[in-house]
Amino acid sequence: MILDRAVVRSIAHLARLELSAAEEEQYLTQLEHILEYFETLSEVETTGVEPATDMVEAPEIFRADVVTNGPAEEEFLSVAPARFGRFFRVPKIIE
Repeated sequence: MILDRAVVRSIAHLARLELSAAEEEQYLTQLEHILEYFETLSEVETTGVEPATDMVEAPEIFRADVVTNGPAEEEFLSVAPARFGRFFRVPKIIE
């Protein structure tokens, strides 16, 4: 891809950035270096290399989402001032 200042202005417009002429030139140079680096990377022989998402294989850190200490319903209801079956009974607040 050939970059020029119009491309930089277009990207800046999409990003809602206002760039000065000096900043456009600076970003143009930086973007050219980035694209050159990607061209260098594309020359690397990767045939037979499995895609990787992590550089180091990490152990599974997530546990199963299982409730092990659920609420003790009877214990909660035993301290309620009033109850109706398995519910708290509260005074009516809306007339």
